[in-house]
Amino acid sequence: MHIHPSALIDPKAQLDSSVEVGAYSIIGPNVTIAAGTKIGPHVVIEGYTTIGRNNTFYQFSSIGAAPQDKKYAGEPTRLEIGDNNVIREFCTFNLGTVQDNGVTRLGNDNWIMAYVHLAHDCQVGNNVIFANNAALAGHVHVGDWVILGGFTNVHQFCKIGAHAMCGMGTSLLQDVPPFVMLNGNPAAAHGINVEGLKRRGFSREQISAIRQTYKLIYKSGLTLEEAKAVIDQQIAELEADAALHVRSMRHFLDAATRGIVR
Repeated sequence: MHIHPSALIDPKAQLDSSVEVGAYSIIGPNVTIAAGTKIGPHVVIEGYTTIGRNNTFYQFSSIGAAPQDKKYAGEPTRLEIGDNNVIREFCTFNLGTVQDNGVTRLGNDNWIMAYVHLAHDCQVGNNVIFANNAALAGHVHVGDWVILGGFTNVHQFCKIGAHAMCGMGTSLLQDVPPFVMLNGNPAAAHGINVEGLKRRGFSREQISAIRQTYKLIYKSGLTLEEAKAVIDQQIAELEADAALHVRSMRHFLDAATRGIVR
């Protein structure tokens, strides 16, 4: 291992022989870290925390600390971090709670900038970008390819669908369907994330179908229940590739628990 002499690593911690640990970092007894991961200086990793391969943690992050939840009573809840994530300075990721599934998760290939907070029981997917000072309260679910602008704040229990994008300073109090682009305090929808979809290889037909579904939800004057019925008809008329993405938007509308930003 490439361990700085000043680092404090509990003998019970399980670190792959290729893991690097910088000066003055502290790693607790219930931590597991897989191959290729680099821990910078002054990082604290504690709790029942599992970290995958080829992650990079920059200095001064606090990973696996107790939840900021008054109900937490020291239960052995967990934090799970996948592979190939970049976690910049001063990030705080907390353990889960027994009031949920007992685990906070961050997936793979994510770009997490400075001062980002993942509260207890958050479930974050893959390929997300969280800009500086984005903060998720407890129990938030974030889909793949989501982008949160700097200083975005997300209320507890909110869900953000895949490929959604929040502009800088967004205050998010309700759920966000997939593909929607929004901004403001409180948040308001401003179309779909067309540029992001193009970069990820979505076809013109797929983007057109997604845009039409967005218009039914946000621009048609229909109630949400009326829009759902029209979307169901639309799905039956679409090619399979386009129908797949419209169906994901439709399912999200049923799964939303805090109402959608509308």
